[in-house]
Amino acid sequence: MTTQSVPNTGKTDFADEILDQGKLISDKLDLLRIEQFPPNAQKGLRLFGIAEVAEFLGVTQNHIKKLHLEGKGPSPVVSASGRRSYSAEQILELRRFLDKNGRSEKFYVPHRRPGDDLQILSVVNFKGGSGKTTTTAHLAQYLALTGHRVLAIDLDPQASLTALHGIQPELDNSPSLFEALRYDDEIKPISEIIRPTNFPGLDIVPANLELQEYEYETPLAATDRSSQEGRLFFTRLTRALKEVEADYDVVVIDCPPQLGYLTLTALTASTSVLITVHPQMLDILSMSQFLLMLGGILDSIRGVGASVKLNWFRYLVTRYEPTDGPQAQMVGFMQAMFGSRMLKNHMVKSTAISDAGITKQTLYEVERVQFTRTTYDRAIGCLNDVNGEIADLIHEAWGRK
Repeated sequence: MTTQSVPNTGKTDFADEILDQGKLISDKLDLLRIEQFPPNAQKGLRLFGIAEVAEFLGVTQNHIKKLHLEGKGPSPVVSASGRRSYSAEQILELRRFLDKNGRSEKFYVPHRRPGDDLQILSVVNFKGGSGKTTTTAHLAQYLALTGHRVLAIDLDPQASLTALHGIQPELDNSPSLFEALRYDDEIKPISEIIRPTNFPGLDIVPANLELQEYEYETPLAATDRSSQEGRLFFTRLTRALKEVEADYDVVVIDCPPQLGYLTLTALTASTSVLITVHPQMLDILSMSQFLLMLGGILDSIRGVGASVKLNWFRYLVTRYEPTDGPQAQMVGFMQAMFGSRMLKNHMVKSTAISDAGITKQTLYEVERVQFTRTTYDRAIGCLNDVNGEIADLIHEAWGRK
């Protein structure tokens, strides 16, 4: 009997090749992570200068200096030149001291109070590259630095938000939110999935590729006549969060760049929505299609109770170049259409943010001395303005000025 061999056509098997390349990239990234964040591949966090501390606390630099000179509050690290620096933990300690000993009409610890609802903010866009994950990461970290108890949820199977916080899912064996949303007996409480980050006050629910299983299992569960679970998929995240609701003030969700069951589950659990958009014609056209599809789907499932009741939603212009004429025209076009639904502040395109991302860091993690001073100051100023405006909207939902 003769054996026939498969002719060598010079073609490669695409599935095998991309699996090999995916593993190669993952291995190289893990080596890079271990080099960048020793020991045990854990991220640390830099010290913050007195100007930054004053910004986060909402007080003057002189006030912080006076506290130090009077021996009140935590003792900062003082350089040979007299420069004072505080850790993120010390900023929280200062905040608690000011809240206890400061003016009675000002709250330095902005936690939820009795009657305040947990704020669940979804950051969405149908098109990748809109700055959605970058926006989510910086917002979650800013809220933590300004005293809020924050839970970030990475709902994108690509796990970029997870990677930014020093977690590599396929190597760390980190479970994702899928474990708290799944339809079988292996479902877990969300408390078993939450992990701390290098920012005090900020925890994260990591993502991994297994999240994609929710997109496949939900329609199957919806056809199961013996259970209502699939048809009521939009209640699953709300129910999962009930277990840890008392532990947080704000939940920030990085949604995947697609309109699937994951995004719909997040939106129907949300109290607010932030839509990121790059001011280019193709991006705005894509956003238009996203809004039309989203509205149609939400309208069709309204009959089974999937209503989205929001305290607010806003459009955020990202990667904006003010000197680019066509972009400026697009921003004007959007402002004429959306009016008060637009955030007043825009996030400018910055090499500081993109350069920090190369080392899997945010602008709140990197040292100012690593960049040209004007470049860093411009970027961090925009970030703080955008995030501060969003924080104000969250506080307004709690009935605060």
